[in-house]
Amino acid sequence: MAFQLPDLPYAQDALEPHISANTLSFHHGKHHNAYVTNLNGLIAGTDMENQSLEEIVLASAGDASKAGIFNNAAQVWNHTFYWHSMKPGGGGKPTGKIGAAIERDFGSYAEFAKAFAAAGGTQFGSGWAWLVSNNGTLEIRKTPNAETPLTDGVTPLLTMDVWEHAYYLDFQNSRPGYMSAFLEHLVNWDFAEANM
Repeated sequence: MAFQLPDLPYAQDALEPHISANTLSFHHGKHHNAYVTNLNGLIAGTDMENQSLEEIVLASAGDASKAGIFNNAAQVWNHTFYWHSMKPGGGGKPTGKIGAAIERDFGSYAEFAKAFAAAGGTQFGSGWAWLVSNNGTLEIRKTPNAETPLTDGVTPLLTMDVWEHAYYLDFQNSRPGYMSAFLEHLVNWDFAEANM
């Protein structure tokens, strides 16, 4: 069964003024859609054709002969996860279980925010910053290109896309400005907590 481009979990202009409808039309409608189209073409007629997206990511990870499949499948998964990692009116210091876990494992929300932004800011080139749960302990990770913590046996809680197409139309070359807006105004803490 062919994969479909999943709908955004909010209207295309819902993240404005932080992420514009124009950015989402390109990022979701063109970039994300291209990964879906490419993946469908690569798995058509193979034993992966009827596997779930997660199964394809795990089965193709680390296999040079399946690098194209992995890159497209992981990008479909990462982007779908990223859209849910944001919400209108999100961001700021979390409360509840996720807030308590951040205080426990990072010392404070401020220390978490500093470390998360450092992960995104020091990811050379294209990639992702992640908050994950590793056997119940929260950790920050960064991955290049299409890499995903799914392949490391940890539980992703939220992600921030730091590929230039995620922010260039709105923030030009200011990745720090985009990351600040993500943390202050966009993070969907309810999604992160649900993933715990």
